[in-house]
Amino acid sequence: MAKGFFVTGTDTGVGKTIITAALILAVSRLGFKTGGMKPVETGCLKEDNALIPSDGMFIKTIGHMEENIDRVSPCRFLNPLSPLSASEIEGFPVDLQKIREACCSLSAKYDAVIIEGIGGVLVPITADYFVSDLARELGLPIIIVSRPGLGMINHTMLTVNYAAREGLTVAGIIINYNQPPEGTLAEKTNPDTIKKITPVPCMGIFPYLKNLKNSTIEKAALENLDIEIIKTYL
Repeated sequence: MAKGFFVTGTDTGVGKTIITAALILAVSRLGFKTGGMKPVETGCLKEDNALIPSDGMFIKTIGHMEENIDRVSPCRFLNPLSPLSASEIEGFPVDLQKIREACCSLSAKYDAVIIEGIGGVLVPITADYFVSDLARELGLPIIIVSRPGLGMINHTMLTVNYAAREGLTVAGIIINYNQPPEGTLAEKTNPDTIKKITPVPCMGIFPYLKNLKNSTIEKAALENLDIEIIKTYL
């Protein structure tokens, strides 16, 4: 596997896709040919009997990737569920070999690959293979994306501690404003609390972005993420 990162979250909907995009642009700016991937995407749109992965298409566009979408998002499901549940309902399993082949193909072409996981580390891909297993197999350091608001301390620490127990390398935590700031006391104090109690670095607080142009995302990444930590893994 090429160098890069595996992006996971404390929960679904925390903004892994935007952080994946930000990392693609930041790593590219450092001089690495960088691609992205979302191995499994559920909740795809259906157009003319084809499943369109919105996250995968966004990653492909951000990275100016010429690959067919089957390389970027090799396994796709209609229902917005865990891969295990979606595969059981839709009648076909997650093809792990297809994921491995797509990873190898991208690794051969790019200096670095940023892979977006599915939900959190304990989301089941199959009955006996979880997101943490995929991260371990790929051998990439993980970045944990967390919300800034109430509840994030517990969710973040559970994810960090489980990842460590599973032998995964945690590069750091990115606190992402996936929604406009509410100005709550939790938002104001949680980042400092996390920095005090977690054994891994906080790599930055990523702002809420209305404009999702490449230039806007790249500017936010370079201004708000710890580029020095990113460099140490490349």
